[in-house]
Amino acid sequence: MMTDPIADMLTRIRNANKAGLDKLELPASKIKANICRVLKEEGYIKSFKIAAKSPSEIVIKIGLKEGAIVGLKRISTPGLRVYKGYREMPRVLSGLGVSVVSTSAGIISSRKAASLKLGGEIICNVW
Repeated sequence: MMTDPIADMLTRIRNANKAGLDKLELPASKIKANICRVLKEEGYIKSFKIAAKSPSEIVIKIGLKEGAIVGLKRISTPGLRVYKGYREMPRVLSGLGVSVVSTSAGIISSRKAASLKLGGEIICNVW
C-alpha cells in the first residue's frame, strides 16, 4: 500500500531524469495527470499521455526533456498540509522555478494562481 502516490510520482520523475531516460511510465490518477499538465505548460516535460496497458491498468506515459528539471520537492505531505494565500505564494529560486498549487480552480502553477488571486495547497516545487 502506498501512502503518498504524488511523492512516488515525483521520485520516479527525479530518478528517470538522473538516469538520463527520455520517457517513463507510472500509474495514472487524475491528480497526477493534472500535475503533468502543469509541468508541460511550464516547459519541464515534453509530453504526457494517459494510456491503458490492460483493462484494469491505466498508466501515464511521460516524455522528459533533457536537463529541463534540475530538482523536484514535495511540499505538502499527507501528514502536514501546507496552504498559502495568493500573497504568500512561494518564489522558487527567485522566480526561476515554479510551485504546483491545488486551488478551487484546479491544479495550476503558482504564477497563474497569483495572477488569478487564488490561494491553495502547495503540492510541490519544480526548478
